Amino acid sequence: MVEMETKPLVEFQDLAVSYGPVQALVSVSGAFFPGPTGLLGPNGAGKTTLLKTLLGFLTPDSGRISAFGLDPVSQPLEVRRRIGYLPEVDCHLPGMTASAFVAFAGELSGLPRDEAISRAHEVLYYVGLGEARYRTVDTYSTGMKQRVKLAQALVHDPDLLLLDELTNGLDPEGRPDMLSLIRDISTRRQMSLILCSHLLRDVEAVCENVIVFNLGQVAAQGSIAELTGPRRSAYEVRVKGDAAAFLTDLKDHGCEWTEGEDSYRVFLTNNQGPELLFRTARECGVQVRHLRPGAESLEDVFLRALGHEVQQ
Repeated sequence: MVEMETKPLVEFQDLAVSYGPVQALVSVSGAFFPGPTGLLGPNGAGKTTLLKTLLGFLTPDSGRISAFGLDPVSQPLEVRRRIGYLPEVDCHLPGMTASAFVAFAGELSGLPRDEAISRAHEVLYYVGLGEARYRTVDTYSTGMKQRVKLAQALVHDPDLLLLDELTNGLDPEGRPDMLSLIRDISTRRQMSLILCSHLLRDVEAVCENVIVFNLGQVAAQGSIAELTGPRRSAYEVRVKGDAAAFLTDLKDHGCEWTEGEDSYRVFLTNNQGPELLFRTARECGVQVRHLRPGAESLEDVFLRALGHEVQQ
């Protein structure tokens, strides 16, 4: 990972943004430093709103935001020239080949035409579309469209890359390939980036530090390791009998749980083992019909750190 410097690339303080009566950001504060940083949160949390405000597409109701020491409200073009943006939605122009589209994006970013064309071919090869660069983007698969969006974001060699829901629509094979490409951009090319996603595993694959949004507010920020803490053992349990009494007694022993379709995931503390589950079931007159050991997923751990996911 690229080492973080003291001076942030982007800062926002008491930032509030609304769409009519709907307040999308509620007095949020934070900073993005050089290197890869995750912008994490569920859909509708305000992540995309922050990116659009950073690009100068939205005007804050109050508070301030700056990028590279510039104000996106009064200096939007200067800010955008230094940023590469991969939006969540498709952004290609119908009927355009990938090479023409990426070259056009380069010209919009201020590159001379010849340089934009040359850079377009280079970056399309880099993202794995070299052989398909003369095909129209309309004929591309979802994964290829994501790659051409990445190419147009990279063509002008920006100081900061904004990636909004990068892996949306990708199949199980395409997701790790795309994340590997982003890691290369961050490490070998040493480009700073903000990876905006609702998928923690994607963010963890690229970033060590995150800002977490929830309901238009900053819920947490810092390193993933610090925010999640140690993981606990977890057991998938299916019981026959009075499950409510079983779960209530487990709660008295300090356990937490989540409910699935026909089973429960029970989280034990470090000094507890499966014998507690059998003993508690026996005391409640409940039969344990299925028990499978495991560990908390990263999503479990992260949501626990924010106090959202378990019942207790």
